[in-house]
Amino acid sequence: MAGGAATSSLKEYRTVFPYFRNYRNRYALGFFCLLIVDAALVLIPQFMRQAVDTISQGVFEVRQVVIPAACMVGLMGVIALGRFSWRYFIHGASRRIEAELRGNIFSHLLSLSGSFYQKNKIGDLMARATNDLNAVRESIGMGLVALVDGTVMALAILVIIFVQDARTAMWAVIPLPPITILILVFGKTIGRRFHRAHEAYSQMSDAAQETFAGIRVIKSFVKEWWFIKKFADTNDNYRDANMALVKMFGFYFPFVSFLSELTVLIVLLVGGIRVIEGKMTPGDLVALFRYLQMLIWPLMSAGWVVNMIQRGAVSLSRINEILRTEPEIRSPLVPATTTNAAAPLIELRNFSFSFDSNTIDGEGEKPEAIAEVAAAPVLSNINLAIHKGSVLGITGRTGSGKSTLIKAVTRIIDPPPGTVFVKGVQSADWDVAALRGLFAVTPQDSYLFSDSIKNNIGYSLQGSEPNEFDTVAARSASLAALDKDFLKFSAGWEALIGERGLTLSGGQKQRTALARSLAAVLAGGREILILDDSLSAVDAETERAILDGLFELKRAREHSSGGDALTMIIVSHRISALSRADHVIVLEKGRITEQGTPSHLAAQGGFYARTAALQSLGEPEQSGEGGNG
Repeated sequence: MAGGAATSSLKEYRTVFPYFRNYRNRYALGFFCLLIVDAALVLIPQFMRQAVDTISQGVFEVRQVVIPAACMVGLMGVIALGRFSWRYFIHGASRRIEAELRGNIFSHLLSLSGSFYQKNKIGDLMARATNDLNAVRESIGMGLVALVDGTVMALAILVIIFVQDARTAMWAVIPLPPITILILVFGKTIGRRFHRAHEAYSQMSDAAQETFAGIRVIKSFVKEWWFIKKFADTNDNYRDANMALVKMFGFYFPFVSFLSELTVLIVLLVGGIRVIEGKMTPGDLVALFRYLQMLIWPLMSAGWVVNMIQRGAVSLSRINEILRTEPEIRSPLVPATTTNAAAPLIELRNFSFSFDSNTIDGEGEKPEAIAEVAAAPVLSNINLAIHKGSVLGITGRTGSGKSTLIKAVTRIIDPPPGTVFVKGVQSADWDVAALRGLFAVTPQDSYLFSDSIKNNIGYSLQGSEPNEFDTVAARSASLAALDKDFLKFSAGWEALIGERGLTLSGGQKQRTALARSLAAVLAGGREILILDDSLSAVDAETERAILDGLFELKRAREHSSGGDALTMIIVSHRISALSRADHVIVLEKGRITEQGTPSHLAAQGGFYARTAALQSLGEPEQSGEGGNG
């Protein structure tokens, strides 16, 4: 999507038609009020004409002037009330549409798979959900108002002035054809320049978001100067793109003003002569001047309308690119409702997986290079059965496919048909939310939210009673050996940890993420606990304490009345974390090369045994983790 050419076709507005239908009454009332305002505006010069003609006669009664003046004051009151009303209805509707559209975009983004975010930068998506949506709101609000108002006013004024004095009006409209041609040329150019400006804004947003997200790395490498320069370049590009727009407007508005004022000069010459000849009254000339002044707004607004409509179309095309992207992983129309209790809890049958070339961010790479990466199998011919209540250990070298296996089991990535089964049902036949609701996963990336430690742990407990929330969160923190760390913070577990856990050490982040998963298990409903190398940043003593707590929790679940047995999958490079597993598999280049009990593998002399021997030599040298980061 990023960098794709956006069309400025008005067909893009089909996206907002359903919203228009929802607010059609508001728009109807708003345009009704707008038409009342326009009618009042075109009536005022007629009262001016009447008053001027009365005064020009030299002899008149005061009431002959007061009555038209009073009528004008009344019309002004109608105009004020009408302008308030159409703003209330139309701007109110456009704001509501903007809010609903933004909510739908956000919901749709949450439904998209991880591959979408590999190909699209967060800053660009943020720009589309903010800057582009503002442009859409302006086009369906003030843009529509200006379009209707300008069209109605221009037609009404032209009809009135031609009826009033066709010869003078014919001379007055001579500058209109050049203005029309200018508007058409302006509209085509403005769409292209607005698209460039939006792309430049997205690039600037990307640079800022990437800089702030990686601030720790930037400071550690003393590269602030490089990112300042990078942001300055994108900022300059954004400025230049907007300056190109400013130059367009800088030419357009003065030129239209010049052509518009020519009409006043023409009327002054032609109309003045006709007044002298007695073919027009002074009141007619004053009214004509007033109408021409009113006609300047529709002429000036035409370019503004084109500007907003084009800008809205460009922005909608960028938004529609998101909305038209289909989620790769979706629930079936009729999800499975029954399971097979006799089948393994999780089963993989001849499971192989390769990344689709469409999911690889290959920007700047040759197509053949992307195809080669996509063709390489990440996992090959995996056959595995995980029974309820068992503990599976997974180890292997970096890049052997361990995390990909976990993502396939939880359907974060879509496995090939007929290869992954949960409770005897193919994973693709499950409702996605129900399937993922079976798992409590602590991923490698211990992502934490910019919130308190307590709320990060209780992430899955939102909506629970306060007492239950506190109890479950506290026990989860204790099981993750995190409770003592609260003492290091002045606010305890109410302490804010910053974006991505900025104030925590690596081990503290891992244990907070683990506590979050354990809270989901303790709250019920999660039958499978997965630790994806989530103890790598803690010392050996803390690791043992955590594993002791997990296995104690597992035993308690098995012995509780009506409690479901807890199944565990532990992915780790540390052999010590796998020593109590019922079954261990070793992945090598996407294949299972060893499997069995820990004692069996230790006696085989393979990768597992060699790794265990090397780690046992280094174990006395292991030290505890650092402080608060």
